[in-house]
Amino acid sequence: QVQVVESGGGLVQPGGSLRLSCIASGATVEHYTIGWFRQAPGKEREALLCINRSDRITDYANSVKGRFTISRDSAKNTVYLQMNSLNPDDTAVYYCAANDLSCVQLVLNQLGPGASWGQGTQVTVSS
Repeated sequence: QVQVVESGGGLVQPGGSLRLSCIASGATVEHYTIGWFRQAPGKEREALLCINRSDRITDYANSVKGRFTISRDSAKNTVYLQMNSLNPDDTAVYYCAANDLSCVQLVLNQLGPGASWGQGTQVTVSS
């Protein structure tokens, strides 16, 4: 029932920052579990960070540890991905996904019927 929409992508120089937004609507539960993923050209989709219904956070990618942060604004039904110190390897389409279960379920069963995905937003890091 939930729908999610990403926004905030664009072109940024190396070392720059972006903040992506994931807005959830049509919520079945108060707070959904929401994860951020990315897919670079020629590569498989990888999980980055996830925030569960209790606002507990799990990180999955060592390559973004210390640079990317996930947070939630419950009043706006929005989850953010703050990305700092960007480098060209961060170039990818970034997606958010939601379910009403756990981060483990969302990451391990990405194509399952319980997951809702956004359309993706392009992030390009280039000088």
